[in-house]
Parts: sequence; structure tokens; C-alpha cells
Amino acid sequence: MTAKVTEFSNNDSIGPEETARQLAKEVEIRRRLAAERPDTFLPELAVALNNLSSALSALGSPNRREEALTDAESEEATVIYRRLAAARQGTFLPDLAASLSNLGNRLSELGRREEALATAQEATEIYRRLAAARPDAFLPNLASSLNNLGGRLSALGRREDALAAAEEATEIYRRLAATRPDASLPELALSLNNLGNRLSDLGRREDALAAALEAADIYRRLAAAQPDAFQRDLAGSLNNLAYVLSVLGRREDALAAVHEATDICRRLAAAQPDAFLPDLAASLNNLIATLNDLGRREDAQPAAEEATNIYRGLAAAQPDAFLPNLAASLNNLGALLSEVGRRDEALAAAQQAVEIGRRRGAARPNAFLPDLAMSLTNLGNRLSALGRREDALAAAQEAVDIRRRLVAARPDAFLPDLASSLNNLGLYLSALGRREEALAAAQEAVAIFAPFFLRLPAAHGQRMAVMASQYVELSESLGVEPDADLLAPVAEAFQKLQDSQEAPDTKS
Repeated sequence: MTAKVTEFSNNDSIGPEETARQLAKEVEIRRRLAAERPDTFLPELAVALNNLSSALSALGSPNRREEALTDAESEEATVIYRRLAAARQGTFLPDLAASLSNLGNRLSELGRREEALATAQEATEIYRRLAAARPDAFLPNLASSLNNLGGRLSALGRREDALAAAEEATEIYRRLAATRPDASLPELALSLNNLGNRLSDLGRREDALAAALEAADIYRRLAAAQPDAFQRDLAGSLNNLAYVLSVLGRREDALAAVHEATDICRRLAAAQPDAFLPDLAASLNNLIATLNDLGRREDAQPAAEEATNIYRGLAAAQPDAFLPNLAASLNNLGALLSEVGRRDEALAAAQQAVEIGRRRGAARPNAFLPDLAMSLTNLGNRLSALGRREDALAAAQEAVDIRRRLVAARPDAFLPDLASSLNNLGLYLSALGRREEALAAAQEAVAIFAPFFLRLPAAHGQRMAVMASQYVELSESLGVEPDADLLAPVAEAFQKLQDSQEAPDTKS
């Protein structure tokens, strides 16, 4: 019999901590049995290790969750399956692929993105070989693995490769859904949402909208037939749809979608708060962004306060799981409070977000330093709005320093963010009269970001325009000629982008 990496569910009567304790006992029992009879019990030990890793990862207790995030259990399970697959490939190769996927999830949570990508690639290649031999059995696994791979590639800034993986996954699920709709339509909808995200990352927003609309339509049909099973998925898909509509300027349509998503989440959370309050808070944050885009900041403020209060309660019970969400929600709240003139309260919210980021970044820098840099950027904005320019500059400089460290390890993932931080730094230096330093920061920002813009003009046009404009303005204010070699290809790409947008649509 082949061992499986199984899903576990917490028993509400004993709670997640007790579930983890019981699984830990099961691991020790299986470990003793495997020592005496490895041929019989090693597979069961590997299953128990993967289940324990998942249970520990789901815990809110910092100490216990950090145990899972060392990836010890999932790595040991993978080592076991690698040995078993070497001896009996036909029996244990699928289990090795599943265990690699589990290990990749743990590595991703740790911020160890290159290692997470390597495990996702290996799992995908195994499933590809298995699906070639037995497509009916393993094509669904291959598609799922491709979606995971796309997420890992996207996290490392490899957007074109991420899109290719998402397209292949969606094509597989489309074929499966044509013959087995009951089993594969939910997976097709999930894959379409992933595809939409990848297309949006590349600036292909009309294509992203088509994918998001199809996903929402599928989930709407599924939820009509089985509301308990698919209402949550419908809400998530509507939130994705709202984002794409907003990016395309269809903000009223986006608001309708996000309102529907929030209403669904509110009903679900009223019935099962432990399960669905996180979904409600996330949907409220999407509602805030959409209302803000429409200039309805007074309407957005109550939603921001509600989302922050929800995350505050969740983080008090499960800090490891929800402190990052609380920090993000505090940043959103701070921005809204600042825009309605409540600047001291806005600063307090931003300071709290930075304090959370510092604690998390000190404990797990790979995972949380990017969040700290973002919070410091927001803090700089709040300080600047209060006229505290030196303090704003200090926050911006710290954000730049953090992102330089991140770039040293993962340039493709973090160079665009470094460019944005340098652009902000230039603004604060200029406001303090330090224009030569501001110009140097602005020029470096353009030089860093230009290659990304030239590769994907539609995706990066707005940010590039802001950076290039600031660089030119600072150059002119100092009587310095901007670097023509740097700006010429940028200007040419903008012209081509404008021409393509003005060209008539010849598609039937």
C-alpha cells in the first residue's frame, strides 16, 4: 500500500495545540516501529512527519510554529521518501513528489525562496514523468504542481516563467474539466485565478480580466449548487476580479464585485467566526482600496478600522499567523487617516506597523524584512505629512538599506522595490535642500528600474514615468543635463507603448 501525504483537520473539541501534540506522539510511535521494521513502517513515519509539519505550521503559538518552520519534519519526510523511491520507484515516486511540495511550502514560509523553487521544480518534473506514463492518474497532480511552481517563480521576479507554468496548468485543468467537470471545475477556476494574477503582473490586463471573469463565473455556478463548499471560493474570486477591474479603470464595477465578496465573507464569518474572520478582514482591505480609488475615503475609513480590529484580535490569539496581516492593515489605516487629516493617528498606526515588522524581521529576516521595508516607507510618508522631514528621511534611508541587503541575495525579486525606495529617498533629500544627493538617488532609481520597464513596458509604465519625471526635474533644477543614454531607450519604449494603446483593435 502506498503512503500518502494526507490532509488533516483540527478537531474543534481538542484544538490545534492538542492536535499537534497527538501527531507528535504518533511520529514517535512510528519512529520506534520504523527502527525495528523499516520496510513496513518507514512510509508511515514519513506520512506522520508531513502531517506534524503541517499541524505545527498552522499553530498560532510562536514557539511551536517556529518548530515547523525549521522544515525539520518535512525535510526528514522527504529524505525518507527519497530513499524509498530509490528502491521502489513505482511505489514511492508519487509520495516523494507530494513530500517535496510540502517541503516547498515550509521553505516558502521561511522566505527561503530559491530552495522552495528548487523543490517545486523537482516535484513538477516527477509529476510530469508520472503523467506521461499514467495521465488519468497524475495529470491533476501535474497541474497542481505547475500552479505551485508558478507561485514560486513569481515570488522570485521570474514573471514570464511564472506565466508559462500557469498557462500550462490551466490548459491541463481545462482538458480535465471537459471530461470530468464535477472533479475538475473547481481546480480550473483556481488555476484561472492564478493565471489572471500572472497576466496582470505582466501588464496583460485585458487577458487577466478574461481569466478572472471566467473563474468568477465558474465559482458562481458551483456556489449556486453547493453553497457550503464554494461560497468562500466565490468571494476570493470576486476579490481577484475587483482588482483587475480597478486596474483597468472600471472602478464602479470593481466596487460592485468587492461589495459582493465582502457580503459573502460577512455572512460566513457570522456563522463561523474562527474559520472566516480572516477572509472578512482581507475582503475589507480590498474594499478599502477600491473605495479609496473612487475618492470615497470617508466611506473607506470604517472598513479600515474594522479590518484592523479583526486582525488585532486574530493576532492576539495567533501572533505568528496574523501579525503580518495586522501590520499591513495598520499601514492601510494610516494612509486613510492621513488623507482625511488625522495625521497624528495615522503616524501612530504606521509606527505600530513598523514595530511589528522589526520584531518579525529580527526573528525571520528572509521572510519579513520585505514587509519591514514597506512599513518604513509608509512611516516616512506619515512623518513627511507632519513636516518631520529629517525623521522621514531616516525611515526612507533604512528602507533603502534593507532593500539593498535583499537585492544582494535576490536581485530579480527586489531590484524594483529598491528603485522605488531610492525614488522616495530622493524626494525627502530634495525637500531638505540636499538636491545633489537627491539627484544621485533618482538617477540610480531610473538606472535600476529601466531594464524591468524595457522588458515589460505595460506592467511597469506608471512607476517608470514617476521615476523618470523626478530624475529630469531634479536635473533641471541643478542645471545638469540628464543622462541621454539612460533616458533615450525609456522614451522610445514609452512612445511604442502609447502607439500600441492608440492603435485600433483589429481583432474580431
